Amino acid sequence: MNLKQLHYFKRLAEKQHYTEAASSLYITQPSLSHAISELEKELGVSLFERHGRNVRITQSGKIFLPYVEGALLELENGRTALKKMCAPHDEVINLAFIYTMGETVVPQLIDRFIHIPENKNKRFSFFQGTTLSIVQDLKEDKFDMALCSHIPDEPDIEFIPLISQELVLVTSRDHPLAQRHDSEIDLEEAIAYPFIFFSQKSGLRQFIDKIFMQKKLIPEIACYVEEDTAMVGLVSINYGIAIMPRISTLSHSNVQVMRLRNPGQTRYVYLATHKDRTLSPAAVSFKQFVLNACQSMELK
Repeated sequence: MNLKQLHYFKRLAEKQHYTEAASSLYITQPSLSHAISELEKELGVSLFERHGRNVRITQSGKIFLPYVEGALLELENGRTALKKMCAPHDEVINLAFIYTMGETVVPQLIDRFIHIPENKNKRFSFFQGTTLSIVQDLKEDKFDMALCSHIPDEPDIEFIPLISQELVLVTSRDHPLAQRHDSEIDLEEAIAYPFIFFSQKSGLRQFIDKIFMQKKLIPEIACYVEEDTAMVGLVSINYGIAIMPRISTLSHSNVQVMRLRNPGQTRYVYLATHKDRTLSPAAVSFKQFVLNACQSMELK
């Protein structure tokens, strides 16, 4: 019996579906099935039973589950206690964020936070990535908190909405759509042209896919990218057009920006933390600062 098997058992008990549980753990279904089978062999009982495409936890599994949950929680508390013991004066805040937050929002927050006198000794370690990779690393305790998109079916992660970002259509300046001399556009007017899309790792991808589905439009996709700078660069050379957040980079890039209408589109950025992790005092103070700042300040 090992920790990985216990984590897998807990997740399968939550999902009661091998495919969904394996997907949420970012492993293959055969790997999950093998781990559960080995655990059942060691315990000498069946923990789950097949029920159509789903599984149901058995009575033995129900008895075992609270002990597993308690053991995992206690182990995590022990790891946190050891970290605090080894670094009692650690004032480092580990913050992850998606690429769109890196140019203005995060620098603004950090600048305001560190200029508060009681925060002068606090330091930061930064991580950037796509929402999918960030949430996975957050579950593995690689940082304290993150600014990212929302991912459904993540029961261990708390997502608090922070700020909204308008989604806009972006083209090169010499693109035919840019010659319309109209600051707004219906998506139907742009569907004839190839699009640059965010990859599946981006939290925005599902949101943008949904926009096209609601309009019953099927875009031609020229390529996929993971971050906004690459998207803007490719749009500027007329490799394709794109839907992306209105970020400050757009105002000094060789691109044309048009608001989407009928309807307009907005996405939210969230503050994500692990529900079962105990944050350091420094991280707690920064989390509260971010929540207050995003309620009272205009961040762009």
